[in-house]
Amino acid sequence: MKSAQARQLGQLMCDTTYDVLWQPAADWVRNRSPGSSLTCRVGSGQATYHRFDPQQKQHLITYGVRMVEAKYRPDTAQGWLSSREIRQRAYFGGQLSPLNLLAHTCCHEFAHLLQQSAGQRYRGSVHNRHFYGILDELYESGGAEATRQTLADRAADAGVALSDVEFEMPDPMAERSNWQVGEAVVFGSGAREVRGSILRVNRKTCTVRAIGRTRSVRYRVPIQMLRKLN
Repeated sequence: MKSAQARQLGQLMCDTTYDVLWQPAADWVRNRSPGSSLTCRVGSGQATYHRFDPQQKQHLITYGVRMVEAKYRPDTAQGWLSSREIRQRAYFGGQLSPLNLLAHTCCHEFAHLLQQSAGQRYRGSVHNRHFYGILDELYESGGAEATRQTLADRAADAGVALSDVEFEMPDPMAERSNWQVGEAVVFGSGAREVRGSILRVNRKTCTVRAIGRTRSVRYRVPIQMLRKLN
């Protein structure tokens, strides 16, 4: 997927979040914190998050353009929390597709907004039972499906490809056989890219010893996130 298309999809996610999720909830949020507002933006990296400025009473949701790109491919999509949530909690029938992943991302970040407004987001306890209670309610109430349908319709109107076809996910056991102790690998991207060598091949992860500036650090990396270092 081209970066321009990913950015366009990110903006459609912003518009959908505002129109489908924020508008019905705005009065409830403002009753708890008068003057609250929401700004959605598309970030240049992969960071995707919700933040709240208590001084300005402004909620900010950022959708990273690289996150959008990553959720278009099964090998890069399955390492995200959103993939595990869809599968483990049977959201959207437990099916992973670009449409389901991006629609769920809108719901996930908006659930953080509602969690913050309800005073149920705590330091060191973000993805807690309160958060998942809110996220479950978005699905049970039809909010998540409305988000999914609106995002699909807007992408079609804009001529942007957004597939609803379920991914064929890589077989972890087959992937495991591709890696050997001592092999040079890389994971992450941009400023967060880490290079290293494999110390141990586990069932679903590899233990990697970093090289370079962080050479004393060891990481347990999901197998699907590793790439061979050429």
